[in-house]
Amino acid sequence: MDPEEQIETKDALAESTAEAIEFGQQLWAFLTDTAEVLLRPWNAYQLGIAAGLFLIAALLARPIAASFHDWLRGRAGWPKWRIRVGLVVHKRIRGILFVLLIWSTVLIMQEITWPSRSRVLVVIANLSLAWLIVSFATRLVANPLLRKMVKYGAWVWITLRILGLTAEATAFLDSIAIDFGDLRISLFLIVQAIVILGVMLTLARAVSSVAANRIRNNPDISPSMQVLGAKLAQILLLGGAFFIGLKAIGIDLTGLAVLSGAIGVGLGFGLQKVVSNLVSGLIILLDKSIKPGDVISLGETFGWINSLGARYVSVVTRDGREYLIPNEDFITNEVVNWSHSDRFVRLDLKFGTAYGDDPHEVRRVAIDAAKGVSRVLSGGKRAPVCHIIGFGDSSVDYVLRFWIDDPTGGLTNIRGNVYLALWDAFKDAGVSIPFPQREVRVMNDALSVEVAETRGGESAESG
Repeated sequence: MDPEEQIETKDALAESTAEAIEFGQQLWAFLTDTAEVLLRPWNAYQLGIAAGLFLIAALLARPIAASFHDWLRGRAGWPKWRIRVGLVVHKRIRGILFVLLIWSTVLIMQEITWPSRSRVLVVIANLSLAWLIVSFATRLVANPLLRKMVKYGAWVWITLRILGLTAEATAFLDSIAIDFGDLRISLFLIVQAIVILGVMLTLARAVSSVAANRIRNNPDISPSMQVLGAKLAQILLLGGAFFIGLKAIGIDLTGLAVLSGAIGVGLGFGLQKVVSNLVSGLIILLDKSIKPGDVISLGETFGWINSLGARYVSVVTRDGREYLIPNEDFITNEVVNWSHSDRFVRLDLKFGTAYGDDPHEVRRVAIDAAKGVSRVLSGGKRAPVCHIIGFGDSSVDYVLRFWIDDPTGGLTNIRGNVYLALWDAFKDAGVSIPFPQREVRVMNDALSVEVAETRGGESAESG
């Protein structure tokens, strides 16, 4: 660093230190004057009234909160958002009671006495109401860390606003800054960015949730396009809110565009798999090859689609396991979609009966047995059928074909139920199911000795 830059840095540091000292002196003077004012008899009496009202609100909050909690538990049929609002209100009953009590007291005192004798109560009432509104409003922020930052930042700003210290606080925060060439980042800019971006992202999240619900509830849009539309709306709104927030803070987006282009080139080489899965997910949504609720088979995995993500597809199997399969696998591998065009699935069961059984009777018994199993379609062109497919070594071979319309209910279990029904039906009808048999013949002792001697003589001659 050359001497001129060192001198400029020292001057900037000295200026920031002087501004900080000046703000500290102003804050100390304000606190001293405030303490002097509050210690006056009538102002101290107002503080006592506020403390008494807070104690009354705390005593009343316990039984009211218990009754409200019991009442809220009985609203099991309410939507989730109403239950959440009720829980937020339940946690802040004491604050709500205090705000009602202090504002009622302020209105009464302004009617029966001079306005100056309720000035401190008015300030306390404004602060209490503002804090209560902020605590309710910040519940819309989903991220816990961002919610706390926005809440405490809004509380501090509103308190300074009510007390008339906004200009001094802004000057102090703006004096704490770091310069990067033409870019100057101050503490005030950081606080402003957190608040503005938090508010913008929260509003965008709320709007995107409403838009996504509208899209999902539209019966004219296919399930895959509903997912695509909801995700596009969310990305556009959140991205727009982010850039609008940066613009409102005063950050130049031209340099950010150049930087994002360079970062994009680097990410394209380093995150090929991630980009491939993102593109594959977009293709899946556009070609409608799979959608939530479809029953699919991919390799050894059999289950139904639970959700479509930007990077993976959630597949839930019959044993309750949830597989997160990359989108790329659905593009490059063979996928069996049991419910792509419709939900009808045909299953084949092979069995055999003895040659002594009448094949016409066997077919009739097998078809009736399949029709008696729940989930098996028994009417129309999808009724069960049974055909002879060959004459085996020890059995006449058949195939029983039947249809189901709920593959999400499982395939192995319905096969097992039909097999069990065939077993019971064949047993009642006297139809036998053959199985391989072997006969073992034991030679008598004399013949065994003769064969043994013969083999022994042949061995001696060869020796």
